Amino acid sequence: MTKVPLKKIVAHCDRLLRTAAIGDYDGAVNGLQVENSGSVTRIAAAVDASLATVKLAIAAKADLLIVHHGLFWSPLQPWTGKKFELIKLLIENNLAVYSSHLPLDAHPKLGNNAQLAAALGLKNLQPFFVSHGQAIGLKTVAKISRAELAKRIAHATGVPPKIIPGGKEICQRIGIVTGGAGGELKLAANEGVDTFITGEGPHWTYALAEELGLNVFYAGHYATETFGVKALTEELAKKFKVPWKFLDHPTGL
Repeated sequence: MTKVPLKKIVAHCDRLLRTAAIGDYDGAVNGLQVENSGSVTRIAAAVDASLATVKLAIAAKADLLIVHHGLFWSPLQPWTGKKFELIKLLIENNLAVYSSHLPLDAHPKLGNNAQLAAALGLKNLQPFFVSHGQAIGLKTVAKISRAELAKRIAHATGVPPKIIPGGKEICQRIGIVTGGAGGELKLAANEGVDTFITGEGPHWTYALAEELGLNVFYAGHYATETFGVKALTEELAKKFKVPWKFLDHPTGL
């Protein structure tokens, strides 16, 4: 059994993802969130850190869990009830947690946006959608019908997208920002795209997309963000020669 120092994997992730240099939402904690005894023999990956995915990681005999949405997003809360159960399970089962939110979105090769763009067959990608000080999405020029793009998204994610057909039938300037960027349609349109692929958005964005002349594909917050943790963990598994497993716990959102 290969044992790799946890600190070595964390340092590699921090360098690779430029964790210290990428801005993020207040309260997001990128990097190592929970330590273990110091070594890693098996890695699990999940979109979300939660009681359910921690239990799945323990069942998979992992000692490191890589996630996109980490444990910490708000000021400290009492460690009681389900929160206590989660922390107790992490400690008792020697499970470390490493989280990467916007740094993983923004990575040019392993990131959610880069991986989704590749799965959709989009090339000649340019930085797009400035958030918290840096571009986190990607855009390209292409010529694809709405129907064909919807088919590609469904094939890539396993989920048929919800479509707001606010623009022309042929999509020519396509932008991608995985996750919950639907509330920022004006930002996307202002950066010159006529088609915007993201995970989810509010009800009122339907009328706004029509006003902006923007095609919008809501492909699922969860479904669009399985890509990054898979790519990152696969890269770690190859580099450090440890087994890994993706823990699928879909939200349907």
